[in-house]
Amino acid sequence: MNLQKLSLLNYKNFEAKSFEFDPKINCFVGNNGVGKTNVLDAIYHLSFGKSYFNPITIQNIKHGEEFFVVEGFYDRKESQEKIVVSAKKGQKKIIKRNGKAYEKLSEHIGFLPLVIISPADRDLIIEGSDTRRKFIDGVISQRDPDYLQTLLKYNKVLSQRNSLLKYFAANNTFNQDTIDIYNGQLHNYGTSIFGKRNAFLEEFFPIFQNRYKSISSGDESINLIYQSQLQENDLLTLLQTNIVKDKITQYTNFGIHKDDLIFEIDGHPIKKFGSQGQQKSYLIALKLAQFDFIKNHTKTNPILLLDDIFDKLDETRVEHLITLVDKENFGQLFISDTHAERTEEVIKKVHQTYKMFQL
Repeated sequence: MNLQKLSLLNYKNFEAKSFEFDPKINCFVGNNGVGKTNVLDAIYHLSFGKSYFNPITIQNIKHGEEFFVVEGFYDRKESQEKIVVSAKKGQKKIIKRNGKAYEKLSEHIGFLPLVIISPADRDLIIEGSDTRRKFIDGVISQRDPDYLQTLLKYNKVLSQRNSLLKYFAANNTFNQDTIDIYNGQLHNYGTSIFGKRNAFLEEFFPIFQNRYKSISSGDESINLIYQSQLQENDLLTLLQTNIVKDKITQYTNFGIHKDDLIFEIDGHPIKKFGSQGQQKSYLIALKLAQFDFIKNHTKTNPILLLDDIFDKLDETRVEHLITLVDKENFGQLFISDTHAERTEEVIKKVHQTYKMFQL
């Protein structure tokens, strides 16, 4: 699968811009602020229906304009696909495949597999559990549409239960029968999600370990631990036995929305005990393992976006990444960098066709 053409209209800093891409390697070079990352984000947008860096739709519209359109033409498994993502202020975002709009944006997820490696990935280490849950959910959803639909249903019921708890507190009332209905739904959806997250981590961790060993110069041991309250008890029991706490906090305190991934190196949290180099290797290995996992399940090479890696990663890791692309069966690659000469020098070491775009 590869992206042949990309057109942007009123997207972020671009008024109107079009690109025709090489099927292997494409590099966007130029000074900071010219929009290199925005082009990569537009490609991400076509796969996921949202921005990687700013999921607030209206903030992706060019300043002073009322709408944006991102259009991509793909060569996918011997068929031609046209994907259009458009948004207008005050209206719902629309994703069209070959002229036909999806009824639900979620139906598009997984159709165009993609992995991004970016300096923003450090949020996986430094931010809260929500960021790491989104990582798990994003990987699983690209190959399991049912998982995504179950997750959306769970989040909807969770929101309804939380609203009900607030209503009970505001009106000094309580209805056990209504709570029981929500408890049962959360239990069913949550148990399914918990099982699939468990199965995912069992398969994903060995892939991640192999990737870390291949890019790390050290011999440290790494771990990726799935942490869930459902490891202690089933969700229905947890919801029933903690209703007093929920009534006090007016919030559902137990469920798969509290799950987390613990990143460890040599038995310690990498956030506190990992060097910058170790953290970078850990994150790159995580994303390359994501690439492998999706490729194994979809039988398709995901598009790979490398954002600003030459400035944020040391040269050894960058060259290793590029060498991987050369040696292994990767698909289409998009790179952003501030220095054209540096980028081209590294790319020339790879025996692949490429295009340079000066922005």
